[in-house]
Amino acid sequence: MATVDVVIIGAGAAGLMCALTAGYRGRSVMVIDHANKAGKKILMSGGGRCNFTNMNTTPAHFLSENPHFCISALKRYTPSHFVELVDRHGLEYHEKTPGQLFCDHSSKDLLAILMTECEWAGVDIRLKTSIENISEQKDGFALKTSLGKVECESLVIATGGLSIPTMGATGFGYDIARQFGLEVLPTRAALVPFTLQPHDKEPLAPLSGVSCDVEVHCGKHHFREPMLFTHRGLSGPAMLQISTFWHPGDSLTIDLFPQGGLLDELRAHRHQHPKQALETWLNQKLPKRLVQTLSEKYGWQGAMQQYGDTRLRDIEAALRQWQIKPSGTEGYRTAEVTLGGVDTKHLSSKTMAVTDVPNLYFIGEVMDVTGQLGGFNFQWAWASGVSAGSTV
Repeated sequence: MATVDVVIIGAGAAGLMCALTAGYRGRSVMVIDHANKAGKKILMSGGGRCNFTNMNTTPAHFLSENPHFCISALKRYTPSHFVELVDRHGLEYHEKTPGQLFCDHSSKDLLAILMTECEWAGVDIRLKTSIENISEQKDGFALKTSLGKVECESLVIATGGLSIPTMGATGFGYDIARQFGLEVLPTRAALVPFTLQPHDKEPLAPLSGVSCDVEVHCGKHHFREPMLFTHRGLSGPAMLQISTFWHPGDSLTIDLFPQGGLLDELRAHRHQHPKQALETWLNQKLPKRLVQTLSEKYGWQGAMQQYGDTRLRDIEAALRQWQIKPSGTEGYRTAEVTLGGVDTKHLSSKTMAVTDVPNLYFIGEVMDVTGQLGGFNFQWAWASGVSAGSTV
């Protein structure tokens, strides 16, 4: 039997951050994970380069039934704090878009920093280890694992959500929450590509691989980011962002000219180049394959001089108010995060501790705090991990 001060279930971003924080406080820490390696989601994120934080992080970038819950942790551990950590290790990184920091070479470099810090802090990481039972004891918890019995004073659940089951994601953390009487809010895939109805999928499938800058609207929410056509539907940052706010049956409005001024440009070009084909002008503004598909759909052939103001307004509407109703999403298979999870009403916003179960903590994606695309979910992992690690 092993006895430690703290057991953390989950060797992902939040779990490792919590472990090294607690370890440096002199606590004996064991991290348990059923996966064959730590930080799998770190390794695959950002195309293998890991968008590890966003310097512009604010509570407004997160969704939760309690939008105020994330404020304390984010204030106490900011993106600058994490940048100080990676700077000490000489990580080479760059700012891809304003605020978004990516590893220059590989996300392996970032994981190596976390693993090194855990080693320095004396953290014991047990991989390929399953947990068969958890029970509450007078002075903490007892865990029956595939490596034997483990007893601890504090137990931290950092198991993540349901996203990308091929990497080992399960609902184990939710099961633990329910075991101890916590409510788990409904979950669904978020930051995920859309699939399309057959009547939309067929004409758009040939555009697979085409990308363009758009502004997408769903209800009162909108994002201006690149959109990517896939063989199954629509993806890219714009679609991933809006998917968090989309519900089955909702339509999306896509603006292919988010910079505005399209009607004026069309009129000016008609005046200056009356004999030029409309397609020729559109090819200068949008990907050629997309222009070809739209031209075939709407019958946009012929010289500019053939188009009166009414038709130009129709063209503007088609390009700036493209309505599409997805059939669904790709689901947890490709979702970057899971929306919903352990209800934060059971947790302390300062320590992540369960208010009615002494020495039990939940951190990271397993709880009902979901960030937008762009490094925000990693910042929540670091911040919530430090909050718990400073207390356990």
